[in-house]
Amino acid sequence: METIDIHEAKKHLSRLVQKASRGEAFIIAEAGKPMAKVVPLDQPAPHEKRRIGFLAGQITVPDDFDLMGREEIEGLFGK
Repeated sequence: METIDIHEAKKHLSRLVQKASRGEAFIIAEAGKPMAKVVPLDQPAPHEKRRIGFLAGQITVPDDFDLMGREEIEGLFGK
């Protein structure tokens, strides 16, 4: 991800806003220290909760899922 100095960001704000609107995220830094990450508005924030059940009906879990690899795992613990 590209890092842009804050003074350059001030000079080229319009160009950088257009860049972000095209989906190109970048970091603004001051004296080499990252200060802010600029991302497009439609990009989901990392703290947003994921939807539960969005794959319902598209995948299946085997009935023996909880037992898969049981012998190998027990062997690792000396059982």
